[in-house]
Amino acid sequence: MEQIELIILPLIIGYILDLIFGDPRNWPHPIVGFGNMISLGTNKLNHGEHRIAKGALMSLSLSFFVYISFFLLSNFILGFEKWAFIAFTSVFVFYGLANRSLLQEGYEVFKHLEEKGLEAGQKRLSWIVGRDTKGLSEQEIRLAVFETLSENLSDGVVAPLFYYAVGGLPAMMAYKMINTLDSMIGYKNDKYLYFGRAAARIDDAVNFIPARLTAFLMILVSLSYRGFVFIFRYGRSHISPNAGYPESALAGILNCRFGGAHDYGGKLVEKPYIGEIDRKIEDVEIKRVAYINHAVCFSMIIIITAFYFGINFLV
Repeated sequence: MEQIELIILPLIIGYILDLIFGDPRNWPHPIVGFGNMISLGTNKLNHGEHRIAKGALMSLSLSFFVYISFFLLSNFILGFEKWAFIAFTSVFVFYGLANRSLLQEGYEVFKHLEEKGLEAGQKRLSWIVGRDTKGLSEQEIRLAVFETLSENLSDGVVAPLFYYAVGGLPAMMAYKMINTLDSMIGYKNDKYLYFGRAAARIDDAVNFIPARLTAFLMILVSLSYRGFVFIFRYGRSHISPNAGYPESALAGILNCRFGGAHDYGGKLVEKPYIGEIDRKIEDVEIKRVAYINHAVCFSMIIIITAFYFGINFLV
């Protein structure tokens, strides 16, 4: 039963904390610390020659540092007091999950668009996407929210839980560092084209399984045959080797179309279309997307719990 107490109990507590609190903006957060470390390293290293090597060294070093730090700290606390370990792990599982905050941001965009108009919706969308939101229509804003929710369901929910299941809290936090590196320096622009290349490649590698698992769970909780078909038809169409899978699943579930031309800092990027029907998205549909996110997150909790109960039973 030790695995249940030390692994599953913090998982469930952290999940419940995320459901209750989400991600309050005025609370301290480890990702802010990760971001500060990345900014410091970037300022010192992202210049001169050998930027690819320096970026790779920083990305690998920071990820390894986070893993070792949480490994040593977790073992120290466990040796001191079991319930302190459970409390510590629960808090960081809560920080590692981003399901409620992700949905809150999506709802806020829809709310601003409905109550305050197009310009307010564009501005609020800019909080959660990297593209230029000025000039987007109401339809494009709603589609952008759904694309972001599906992609980040993998990055912010399924992947952290997957790595928690594989390697406990140290692996979960190392994944969060990798994902933060990608979100900060993994861009194909003049500043980060070389320095952020390794960060982007590492992020692609660690998200390979979680992205496909996310897509599978999305069609499972929605019982959508069309979503299943879309995964195989469009999953590889996306510029990203991973984002296309959850986006294809959601496009199939909703029977809509994602992709097209996006403006990133004045550079027009043509993304392949995912789906065929360019239909109008209604405000109420975000509730269905929210259900899918919650159901997928809950499914991951159940799967991990069942897995460890099964191991405990067999042993």
